[in-house]
Amino acid sequence: MDLILNAVLVLGGIALIAAVILYVCSKKFAVEEDPRIPLVQENLPGANCGGCGFPGCAGLADALVKGADAGSLEGLNCPVGGADVMAKVADLLGMAMANSEPKVAVVRCNGTCENRPRTTIYDGLRTCAAVNSCGAGETGCGYGCLGCGDCVAACQFGAIAINEETGIPEVDEEKCTSCGACVKACPRHIIELRKRGPKSRRVYVCCVNKDKGAVAKKNCQAACIGCGKCAKECKFEAITVTANLSYIDPEKCRLCRKCEAVCPTGSIVAHNFPPRKEKPAEPKSLETSAATPASTVQKAPEAATVKPKEKEDQA
Repeated sequence: MDLILNAVLVLGGIALIAAVILYVCSKKFAVEEDPRIPLVQENLPGANCGGCGFPGCAGLADALVKGADAGSLEGLNCPVGGADVMAKVADLLGMAMANSEPKVAVVRCNGTCENRPRTTIYDGLRTCAAVNSCGAGETGCGYGCLGCGDCVAACQFGAIAINEETGIPEVDEEKCTSCGACVKACPRHIIELRKRGPKSRRVYVCCVNKDKGAVAKKNCQAACIGCGKCAKECKFEAITVTANLSYIDPEKCRLCRKCEAVCPTGSIVAHNFPPRKEKPAEPKSLETSAATPASTVQKAPEAATVKPKEKEDQA
């Protein structure tokens, strides 16, 4: 009986000491959470997509509160919620939110089945990451879209689908939230977040091939050959040519479309613009058309009168 009582007392004493130690540690090392963080998180969409650059909405909420304490929310944005959600958060934190222009995912590859014929057959794990690790893929272009759909699987909003005819993914602008998940999923970095543009109009180079012009054109009919005609034509210095590839800066581009007209391969895409109007043929001036037959009429009788005179002299 004494043995059992002693065991109970010893175990009870150990438990009491452990409880006191845990209580002291919890008080000394306690991390107090700002009460504004859960309030901000409630206003966020809860997608936890990581498009904001933080590990989920909780991470963004914490960064927003710290940014408010520092006096600025610059660089902090929820691409899924957009301007409406960020306006609510800014009001909650008593901050002014700068209007950020909406963006959309753009697939910068026009290597369709027609433009970029298949040269080999891949038999293995059907993902873009796996095919890319094996080499160029099933075509001669080592930079273009592989068409396995890693971007489709990464999109949580169903905004991307593979076009069965072209083999190239297409983005549904109405569903795209510019979270950037597809950008991270693409092993060849052909998907880019660009400004949506006024009336959803954009001009961009639909190619990422950095091979020299002859090689790029051989592997894909719609490849950029780095000729630089577009850069020479642009008056706003919005186009640069680096490593045999042209790039249009969306911040400088004025959507004049002059670069599109001079591109010899059609690699520059003007999205959502009305079709160009063909210039009518210039009519010939009346003076020119009237002068031509008059001259011919005058010369004809001269030739006819000269020949008889020559015959009479000879006789």
